[in-house]
Order: sequence, then structure tokens, then C-alpha cells
Amino acid sequence: MKYRVLGKTGLKVSEVGFGAWAIGGNAHGNSYGPTDDKLSLAAIQRALELGCNFFDTADVYGHGHSEELLGQALTGHRSEIIIATKVGGDFYHGTPRMNFNPDYLEFAVGKSCERLRSDYIDLYQLHNPPVQLIREGRVFKTLEKLKASGKIRHYGISIHDPQEGLLAMKNLELGAVQAVFNILRQEAKNQLFREATKNNVGIIAREPLANGFLAGKRKPEPTFPVGDIRHNFPPDYISQLTMATDGLRFLESNSRTLAQAALRFVLDHKDVSTVIPGAKTPGQVDEDFASSESPSLTGEELLRIKFLRDQGFT
Repeated sequence: MKYRVLGKTGLKVSEVGFGAWAIGGNAHGNSYGPTDDKLSLAAIQRALELGCNFFDTADVYGHGHSEELLGQALTGHRSEIIIATKVGGDFYHGTPRMNFNPDYLEFAVGKSCERLRSDYIDLYQLHNPPVQLIREGRVFKTLEKLKASGKIRHYGISIHDPQEGLLAMKNLELGAVQAVFNILRQEAKNQLFREATKNNVGIIAREPLANGFLAGKRKPEPTFPVGDIRHNFPPDYISQLTMATDGLRFLESNSRTLAQAALRFVLDHKDVSTVIPGAKTPGQVDEDFASSESPSLTGEELLRIKFLRDQGFT
């Protein structure tokens, strides 16, 4: 495993981290299908064995279950690891809703610490906050208060639109931006990456396998169970992702899977501090983490990707 620095936080993170969205399970929806807790715990343990020290989750994943599993599996390793979690999806008070009120953030960080069996969070991230909240900036005062109290060491933001990251980076204390970045979605690559590097803000690349499609293991017309976020994807969108994946099969070889090539594509962008593929089994961890040692994509492969992207991956 190789390591990179997460921007101005100074934290030395494994370049391949453990994305813990999927292990939250699908009991409350907003996940990636059924899970087996024993396998999930074994996956976390395997990640540790392979040198992973960066574990990213959110309180809303499985309504706390992802954090609970991490807390259980990482007991005894707290000083060796870096835990990032997110806040903003209030599932405690009736129907889940967005909540970034100061008193809620102080309440939620305490609950996350309980589940993670830790006195503090290394990186506390606002989870897809509305643009107006970012623009007003008052929420950052609460994060500064949590930082001063020792509950969090650093704070960041997890976004969908790169413009949200650019707006958030006007706050100079922002430690990291977590953004969608993969072969199929490269919007974050230019301006956001440049500004992050300029401001010494770490970049965490999320959804590197495009919701699992770039793992290349789906049937031609995949179906997903209720509770899996992909269950609600429009059929045309699923077909588009499947077609795009098929067009990238040239990246596979006897020594490299499509998933490893997709992760290597992200890692070849040096602005990225860490990439966080999701894993539910030790086998998935083995496959994903091998990308840290795999060779870079060739110039020809990158040109073919560019051509396909210019064609809309159709």
C-alpha cells in the first residue's frame, strides 16, 4: 500500500481507503443490497492487513450500522487509523431529513463517536449540504467549535456538484473535499482539482466504480433488490451504465480486472489523496486494494477512454 497526504490536514492516508457505505446493509434503504455482518467485519480486517488506514463512512449508512461495524472491527487499532464520517442526514427524529443545525451537529457527532468507539473523529464531513448552507458559511462556526472541543480533528465536505466544492473552499480551514470521480464522471477533474491543490485541500474520490458498474460483474440487464439505491435507477440510465462498462472491457487483461483498471485511472491523478471503493467481502478488498500496485494506464488506453467519453460512452 502506498500513502499520500490529505491536504492541509497533514494526515498520511492510504491511497486506497475503505468505503463503508455498502456494509450499512439495506434494512433502511440507501445502500447496496443485502450484507452479511461477519463478511463485513472480515472485509474491514482484511483492509487493515493490507495496510489500509483510511476508513470512510457516514452516520446515515444503515442508520448507524456502518459506524457500529467499524467501531467493532477497529477496536484496538484507533491510534493507527484515520476515521472519516459524515453528518447531515437526520434519521433520529422521524422521517429522515437534512439537518445541519448547530445543536444537531453537536448531538450527531456524539452519537457517531459512541458507535465508532472513539473519543474523536479524524475528519467530519458535511454530507451533501445545500448550496445556500455552504454560501452562508455559518455551519463552519459549529465545525470550528467541535474542532476546538477535540471532538473532531478536521472537517470537510462531501458533494455532488464540483461547484459546491469550489464554493466551500473559500473557507480556508476546509481540510478535504469528497467528490464523485471515475472514468465515466470526470467533471471534478479540472477546476475543482486545481483549486484544491492550490488551497492545499485534500481530494477524496468517491464512487470510483460508478455505483459498482465499473466492477464489470453485472448481468446485461441487472436488477437490484429493494433497499439498494440502484433499485430506483431509471432503466435507461442502467442501460447507459451497462453499455459504457462494456465499452471499457479493453482495459481488462489476464493481470488486471476492470475494477482495478478503473481504480488505477483515479489513482493516476496525483491531485487525489485517496480513493474509497466500497467493499462488502474480503475478496472485494483484495481486488480493490491490488490497484495500488497495478501499473498505470497506458497513453493508448487513456486516448481510447477519451474517445469513448467524447462519444458519450455510447
